[in-house]
Amino acid sequence: MARLSMNEVTTYRWSFEEDATQYAAAGYTAIGVWRQKLSDFGEEKGAALLSELGLSVSNVGWAGGFTGSEGRTHAEAVDDAREAIRTASLLNAGCLVLYTGARGGHTHNHARRLTVDAIKQLVPLAEEHHVRLALEPMHAGCGSEWTFLHCLEETVALLDQVNHELVGLVFDTYHFGHDPRILEFIPQMADKLFVVQLGDSTTPPQQDQDRTRLGEGNLPLREIIACLMSNGYDGDFDVELIGEEICAQDYTTLLHHSKAAFRDLIPSAV
Repeated sequence: MARLSMNEVTTYRWSFEEDATQYAAAGYTAIGVWRQKLSDFGEEKGAALLSELGLSVSNVGWAGGFTGSEGRTHAEAVDDAREAIRTASLLNAGCLVLYTGARGGHTHNHARRLTVDAIKQLVPLAEEHHVRLALEPMHAGCGSEWTFLHCLEETVALLDQVNHELVGLVFDTYHFGHDPRILEFIPQMADKLFVVQLGDSTTPPQQDQDRTRLGEGNLPLREIIACLMSNGYDGDFDVELIGEEICAQDYTTLLHHSKAAFRDLIPSAV
């Protein structure tokens, strides 16, 4: 049965403690953890709070920047990702989200090689800690500073190159829901999906992300969710809402709206 998760990015102004307590109070059973908020609160203390509140962790975001675009060397980015794997293990997270980093001055092939090399270095530790690694592509209109992977097909091809059961994919409806071919492509990636992030919008991504509340954009969310589930996806749906409209929202109201909107999109949701 589909499970709804709320991502801490959505409630940007709240602290980790506020996120956890307010999500649980609103009836959520899963949370998408933002590493920075967790670090500010304390990892051990945070893990204990989530356990006390009965909140599972759908995903931990994020690690990566393997191309050097974050101002770190390739080795430093890999070391940071190793720490993130340990954090994800502590939280018993569904997956750790990875971004490749921008292409920068690299050729596209070299950026791919750096990413594949990094993931292969991380796999032994991921195996040891039973942590899944989920690579996230982003629309080129707003994601070029985060990743050079701007289409699902290319991301799946890179996953095939790595070819490991603990390495999969993040699918964000905001980034690719406007693609008229999306329902045709879902069957090709469904078995590689570790988490689905839900966002809505009225226009394709352009520069800064400008998401709407679920159901208030024009993305075919109901059709996308139905297609995912009919092709075997039974993982978490993590609500990730970003943008000026979202920043102006009352977060408590937003939590309840997201939950009601999801129920409308999929009646069996909990």
